[in-house]
Amino acid sequence: MSKPIPACPVEMTLQLIGNKWKILILRDLLTGTKRFGELKKSVTGITQKVITSNLRDMESSGLLTREVFPEVPPRVEYTLTDTGYSLEPILDSMYSWGENYKRNLDVQ
Repeated sequence: MSKPIPACPVEMTLQLIGNKWKILILRDLLTGTKRFGELKKSVTGITQKVITSNLRDMESSGLLTREVFPEVPPRVEYTLTDTGYSLEPILDSMYSWGENYKRNLDVQ
């Protein structure tokens, strides 16, 4: 059973990307398709179980696609969908805000 759709648009966005792991996965996929191992390496501190769970959730939400290649060992690649790419302005705003916050800390 899927989660109910919240009435509040901000709550809807948080339901889709509301944890640090999903934000960091999105950040890395904005530059293009990545293999599972590349994502695991670039998202520092995440366990295999947690990254797998987040990728599955993001796939079921329509934010990314997963392609499995019939090789030994299997190769799995993840790519953002148009919906996933539509989150880029949100991540850009978060980046700008974080840069400003860090700059202001240096001034104090």
